[in-house]
Amino acid sequence: MNYKHAFILITCVITYQICLAQAVVEDFKPSTVNQPGMQFPQVNSEGRVRVSILAPQALKVQFDIGAVKYDLKKDNKGVWKGDSDPQVEGFHYYRLIIDGATVPDPGSLYFYGSGRWGSAIEIPSPDQDFYALKNVPHGLVSQKLYFSKITNSWRHCFVYTPADYDKNNMNRYPVLYLQHGSGEDETGWSVQGKANLILDNLIADKKALPMIIVMDNGYASKAVGQDSSQNRVSTPTGIGIFSAFEDVMIKEIIPMIDASYRTLADRDHRAMAGLSMGSNQTIQITMNNLDKFAYIGGFSGTSNYPNTTLIDPVTFMGGKFRDGAALNSQIKLFWLGLGTNEPDPFPGSVGAFRAMLEKQGVKYTYYESQGTAHEWLTWRRDLHQFVSLIFK
Repeated sequence: MNYKHAFILITCVITYQICLAQAVVEDFKPSTVNQPGMQFPQVNSEGRVRVSILAPQALKVQFDIGAVKYDLKKDNKGVWKGDSDPQVEGFHYYRLIIDGATVPDPGSLYFYGSGRWGSAIEIPSPDQDFYALKNVPHGLVSQKLYFSKITNSWRHCFVYTPADYDKNNMNRYPVLYLQHGSGEDETGWSVQGKANLILDNLIADKKALPMIIVMDNGYASKAVGQDSSQNRVSTPTGIGIFSAFEDVMIKEIIPMIDASYRTLADRDHRAMAGLSMGSNQTIQITMNNLDKFAYIGGFSGTSNYPNTTLIDPVTFMGGKFRDGAALNSQIKLFWLGLGTNEPDPFPGSVGAFRAMLEKQGVKYTYYESQGTAHEWLTWRRDLHQFVSLIFK
């Protein structure tokens, strides 16, 4: 009788394992952000990611995505392959670990994030149409080089000009200064964030006004002898290495943009927004310079990060939020966004900041991105909402 029970148990386990293997939907397709002609990585309709790499001499290969490591299996040709669990929709960085060495996937395009150039995957989203490449007039993303006397280094920003910018030399445009997050750089918003496509589509649908967008590197310090490579170093908060960014923004970037482009160079036509670290920078810079900005956007972050406790408006930022009525007369839009699946401490810190605004009677708009965390789909949705409201 015991042998019979053991046989039944083993059969059930084997059947269960077979069912698990069959549960993976085999409709994998190459990722939209693969290197040209590369078949891997792939994504299926469940949001699983399948990677494959030739490494015949390797002893162990893992796939690291979403803070989870998956062991890959090697076939008789030395090809390692494996799948992840279903991932939430949107854009995700990942990496391969070969015998302990962390490397990018040669099948993926490379993106600057988490303080390095590496691989990423795009999990299709049901609402991806708003950032899709469409048959509409497209603006231009160009690179602007400049020497910063404050940092004693060469820097550059990316500038989006709308499709009609070169068609009528008489038109002048409002400007949005748009900042990246910790461990990222000035390439993030036009590559991972698809900011130019979001604006192209909104402008074509007459849901946003044509505007210029300036995307600069948020890392800047006044260290003597510093070169531009040091501006790219990241830390969890960026404290100390973007200490000079406010000066760079106010004294160098804005005057340069106003001198180089046909801008509407006043506070009523100037906005600033950023994600995570860039949100912290945005609120600090705009609140210190309300004579220059009328629109403020914080995506997944606030100037009290990572503090989740009650904020004293009398002492916070030198009392900048003490007089809510005065702020309401100056700020045309104070906008905050957050993903519903954001990790700690973001919900707590944003919640504490909102509580302070409400206590002081400061008007603001709040948006939640459903089902997304601290990642690019959240911020694409934030930008889509924010730019449709500014300069109106």
